[in-house]
Amino acid sequence: MGNELQVMRLNIAICDDEKAIREQINELIKKEKAGIGTDLYETGDALLAADKKFDIVFLDIQMEGTDGIETAKKLRERDEDTILIFITGIREYVFQAFDVAAFHYLLKPIEEDKFHEVFHRAERELEKRKSNRRETVFIKTRNRSFSLEKDSIPYIESRGKKVEIHTKGETIEAYASMNELEAQLGEGFYRCHRGYLVNMAYVAEYDSGSITLNNGEFVYLAKEKYGEFVKAYMRYLRNGVGADG
Repeated sequence: MGNELQVMRLNIAICDDEKAIREQINELIKKEKAGIGTDLYETGDALLAADKKFDIVFLDIQMEGTDGIETAKKLRERDEDTILIFITGIREYVFQAFDVAAFHYLLKPIEEDKFHEVFHRAERELEKRKSNRRETVFIKTRNRSFSLEKDSIPYIESRGKKVEIHTKGETIEAYASMNELEAQLGEGFYRCHRGYLVNMAYVAEYDSGSITLNNGEFVYLAKEKYGEFVKAYMRYLRNGVGADG
């Protein structure tokens, strides 16, 4: 089964204003997976104008026009599942990359061994996201009982003895405790505040008091949980849900 997933058709974009870097990454991808098609772009504006969905995007941070961080934010609005791998010659820019839920980064000049490691991590993460998409949580309301896909829930909010489950399409009021839901939802969700459970896949930015989601909403982050949240989020970005290490 794993092998079938690994040979699935991948849509990959490479966006860098240096032709040599675009070509190098393209060649490295072909070495990893013969026959994979890639789309190459010189600017973030050209990538956005293509209006296509990609599984993996290799994205330069410093570019003319719309830079890599802004390009990433717009890509996130279109598809929260896209795996973003930033390319930069300046290590300090990497911290900005994590604010837009980057999966990983590559420093220029790109080393082949590092590329191999990051590319295969990204493939494993894609497999996990596809399987997690099918995972559900059981919900009971006053009038009905049903299952919800975990990936459709950006966050859950406590409301006294009830909870409000915020999904992509609606807000569902249910009878459940935050502790029960936290246990059911597992590692992809984080209890960032006693009144909030957030889906890591939807995190766009954060500071010491709040987390901004890629749909524009925000949830509270308890100050005493900030350090723990950052560690958990970095682990989520690097390893994916439930990954070893």
